[in-house]
Amino acid sequence: MSAVVGGAAAERPRRLSAAQLIELISDPGSYVSWDAPPVEPDLGEAYRDELARAAEKSGADESIITGEALIDGRRVALIACEFAFLAGSIGAASAERFVAAIERATAERLPVLASTASGGTRMQEGTVAFVAMVKIAAAVAAHQAEGLPYLVYLRHPSTGGALASFGSLGQVTVAEPGALVGFLGPRVYEALYGEPFPAGVQSAENLARLGIIDGVLQPDALREVVQRTLRLLERPTHAALVERAADPGTASADPAGSAATWESVTRTRDRRRPGLRELLRHAASDIVPLSGTGQGERDPGLSLSLARFGGIPAVVVGQDRRAQRAYAPLGPGALRAARRAMHLAEELRLPLVSVIDTPGAALSRAAEEGGLASEIAHCLADLVSHQGPTLSVLLGEGTGGGALALLPADRTIAAEHAWLSPLPPEGASAIVHRDTAHAAELAEQQGVASAALRANGIVDRIVAESPDAAREPVDFCGRMRDAIAQELAGLMLQQGDRRRVARLDRYRRIGV
Repeated sequence: MSAVVGGAAAERPRRLSAAQLIELISDPGSYVSWDAPPVEPDLGEAYRDELARAAEKSGADESIITGEALIDGRRVALIACEFAFLAGSIGAASAERFVAAIERATAERLPVLASTASGGTRMQEGTVAFVAMVKIAAAVAAHQAEGLPYLVYLRHPSTGGALASFGSLGQVTVAEPGALVGFLGPRVYEALYGEPFPAGVQSAENLARLGIIDGVLQPDALREVVQRTLRLLERPTHAALVERAADPGTASADPAGSAATWESVTRTRDRRRPGLRELLRHAASDIVPLSGTGQGERDPGLSLSLARFGGIPAVVVGQDRRAQRAYAPLGPGALRAARRAMHLAEELRLPLVSVIDTPGAALSRAAEEGGLASEIAHCLADLVSHQGPTLSVLLGEGTGGGALALLPADRTIAAEHAWLSPLPPEGASAIVHRDTAHAAELAEQQGVASAALRANGIVDRIVAESPDAAREPVDFCGRMRDAIAQELAGLMLQQGDRRRVARLDRYRRIGV
């Protein structure tokens, strides 16, 4: 799955019917319909004739069909719009069918894959159909409140009330290439305002670039992504967690922590040092990349994903220091995306792993006007009150509020040369000594290095570098993987209320 970041929209896709999509992603012969005959509102003979013609044209009895199928042997509830039935519009009967399917999936604890291809609310049925979007959204919210997956695939076109209800609530949301995705259909816009809607704005590719959806995906690749996502969301058994918590793997013991502080600072600035991308590549499996806030912000310096470490599933939010240096410092939009990851981890009842590696947050007018300080504060509050297991990983540079925003956790592990400081040491030297010549001395005095962080109760565990992660990236990432997996397994075995009390007490005792 990839977020397409090009400027122009792709060529319009061949429109798949709901039945064709279901056949494409399901294990052969496994689909079973859940649909009873629809009970349509009595709006007169003309509307009855229109419904009959739509059924004959589409081969479906309504604009939504529902059922279940096996995908790689797993039961999955499927809800798909049929565009050939009155442009996939959502009326009272199709809304009721959608809600009944979601409620059944919730009761049977099944994941849901919903696929839109709709012009929105059915105009023939007016306000009753329009307000039915509320019960659709309520049913999806109740499903997610049970910790159950709700995935969305947006087909061409996905507009109006369908997009503004069930099409925009996915925990993972992707669209087919070239799909028109937008709230107001371009034909309606032109009729209302007398001019065409700006080209390319409502393309799937543009929305992926902006972080409104997670990516663009060909229909024939959807099955594999659904397989991977559902495989990742499977919770390990209690026995597997006990075994993993007892096994440190290659990350057996903390190093002595004898490296000089300034040596650690300079090593973390080495461009060859493995960062977040290398950690995911060498240490994680079943990775499902996500993108942005889902609300129109995407920061290249922050990455979101679902991933497994040593068989333990997690939501991962991490800072990519290379992207921050190449494009822009970490801004408030990145922290809003991080808060999406925090919410998603609670919703899916997965552990949250936050990876810290940043030269510092943005210092700019845009950052100030975008509420950077507020976002740091809200990240801190969200993390200390988070409902699930949390683990923070200090991977390299840990500068300022951008680093602090992802730090609070039940447990914190650090690479041997990682460090955490309120400012870059040079900046701290400029404040205290009015020059940068005392940076190394001040870094030592401030206790920014991993050994000092552990001594002060900020870090719980240090992962060795032999002698430097830049010189052994694959082996280092393997040790970090084993440390992450062991810590996550131990946290998942703890009782939730006790874990949260211990987290609050951990930070209450800092500096005392």
